[in-house]
Amino acid sequence: MSALLNKAGIPIAAARGAAIRQQLLELPAPVVADALGYHEKTTSRLRNETGGTWSRYAPGDHTRSPAG
Repeated sequence: MSALLNKAGIPIAAARGAAIRQQLLELPAPVVADALGYHEKTTSRLRNETGGTWSRYAPGDHTRSPAG
């Protein structure tokens, strides 16, 4: 696939970088890291570079009710 994209003149590295940055604007960094196999520190750094607003996201199971 990458060979075909290169042959078509599409810069793969730039496209990959743009795609993950777009995901980080829409989703929390830990979610993107888990889904794409990136380290959480990498996605957090990229999120900060893109100006993402998920800085207060608390990862974990949010389907459970709070105790009490």
